[in-house]
Amino acid sequence: MSLLRLSVMAAALSCTVATPLYAQDTASELAAMRAQLDAMNTRINQLEGELQQANQQIESQATIVAALPAAAEPDTKISWKGAPVIEGKGGWSFKPRGRLQFDAGITNAPDSTGREDGFGNEVRRARLGVQGDIPGGFGYKFEVDIAGNDVEVADGFLSYEDGGLTATVGHHNNFQGLEELTSSLNTSMIERAAFTDAFGFERRVGASLQYGTGDVLVQGGVFTDNIGDLSNKNWSADGRVVAMPKMGGTQLHLGGSIHYTDLEDGSTVRYRQRPLVHFTSNRFIDTASLGASSEFGLGLEAAAISGPFHVTGEAFWQQLNRPGALSDPTFFGGYAEVGYFLTSGDKRGYKKGTFDRIKPKNAVGEGGIGAIQVNLRYDYLDLNDSGIVGGIQNGFGASLVWTPTDYTRFLLNYGKMVYDDAVYPTANGDRSYSVDAFAVRAQVDF
Repeated sequence: MSLLRLSVMAAALSCTVATPLYAQDTASELAAMRAQLDAMNTRINQLEGELQQANQQIESQATIVAALPAAAEPDTKISWKGAPVIEGKGGWSFKPRGRLQFDAGITNAPDSTGREDGFGNEVRRARLGVQGDIPGGFGYKFEVDIAGNDVEVADGFLSYEDGGLTATVGHHNNFQGLEELTSSLNTSMIERAAFTDAFGFERRVGASLQYGTGDVLVQGGVFTDNIGDLSNKNWSADGRVVAMPKMGGTQLHLGGSIHYTDLEDGSTVRYRQRPLVHFTSNRFIDTASLGASSEFGLGLEAAAISGPFHVTGEAFWQQLNRPGALSDPTFFGGYAEVGYFLTSGDKRGYKKGTFDRIKPKNAVGEGGIGAIQVNLRYDYLDLNDSGIVGGIQNGFGASLVWTPTDYTRFLLNYGKMVYDDAVYPTANGDRSYSVDAFAVRAQVDF
């Protein structure tokens, strides 16, 4: 008997017991009560039937739901890495990328040289592009720089990866040393070492292979020229080997590179360099244009990162082969640098043979002030040899780098360039003097 039925009968009995003793238990009253109980019993039967029918419907619906297939995962996944990274089915991915670097500062040269100095500023880089993966192990990257009101292709290549092997075809860097291969987003000074620009290091169109296994990285390729200088008959072959072992908590880096460039008949080259900053057009050391048939370069590089401390340096010899009986000069450049993080837990990034992004342990917006780093550098460039007097630079630089978040940076940089045999003499004919430069940079990338 159902709980509902028992409850009704108990209620009826309680009414009977509560009847006063003086009430007459007449036949008519009993008949009326029986009729009420019969009516209640009929209604209870009706409600029990409806409840059973409802339960049957619920069980039927549950059976149908259980028989349905599990919900399929979405074909597209979106994550965040400075910008949205869209990953599709089968290995497709797409990520927009870009960077903006704004520089401002002053240069100060001896007045009697006649060189215009003082305040300068520029959008140093304004890049937009995309990168991603294609099913089968392929990848792509395309990026243009629109700084200076010109549109130039920075990177534009297709790559293929299989284990430690990477093959690349297109416009990309050609393995000319540690600082040149380190992104401008991650350099410790506002500009790279003087020799990298003076000797014309730049991206070129070509095909390359690199293989990394354990602590060793081998890179090599054959290239034509920068995409903005095509077409010509120039070509080059470049190779680089890096050992990057770890000793306890210290990351070591030892590398060497070799370069050969064959230049078409009638070519000229010119080696020269600005005083630290890019927003000035003054070059105080300059070989002027030299006839050339080929170039041969050798580079050495070394670095160590231990906690907040890092030390790094490079040396590069550039031999110019000139046509006919002209002498073949060898020019030299190099730098040495030390740096230290003032904020606890921060250190310089390193990845696959180059310096990488700094990721503050306590970023702004997460309860911290970001990463603060100080760096000191000696930067040497000698453009004098074999009767060619292009000048010598002894550069002394200091920088303060604040990285508030993974994708923002601010740099303050001071440099004193001490010149011998500078191309611009003072009023009394002196070619040995110094030029000061101070610059700041605001940077964001994604």
